[in-house]
Amino acid sequence: MSAEGQHLIGVVGLQAIRAAGWAPASVGGLTMGADPVAYAIARASVDAPPLVQAFSVRKTAKDHGMRRRIEGNFTSGTAVVVIEDVITSGASALEAIGAVTAEGGRLLGVLAVVDREQGGREELERRGLQVVSLTTTTLLGITAGT
Repeated sequence: MSAEGQHLIGVVGLQAIRAAGWAPASVGGLTMGADPVAYAIARASVDAPPLVQAFSVRKTAKDHGMRRRIEGNFTSGTAVVVIEDVITSGASALEAIGAVTAEGGRLLGVLAVVDREQGGREELERRGLQVVSLTTTTLLGITAGT
């Protein structure tokens, strides 16, 4: 992601989180897709407090060292927003949510950069989760499946 893109996604993502009424202590999701978005949002919060920290969720826990699945600014009880770069089926968000809640995180909602409009948002909402997307494939002029 370009420096300008990182700045923009951080500012817009932080605004969307606050417009949803969420006040997370930290944001993050499955590595690699969520990482640049989450860290951009954390950086943007420096210029627009209160601060929001960031974390990454590994696909599997490390098999050495601390053996963590979640790295970064996250502890049990932390209020979080799970970040998705793109929602398609919702599976990645659900995987991150499972890891976060298993470690005691308090989920506020899911923020996606792009909703591909292929049922993922609806699946998350069917499970009682609040989802905010910054844009959709329709708004971007992209046809489904591309």
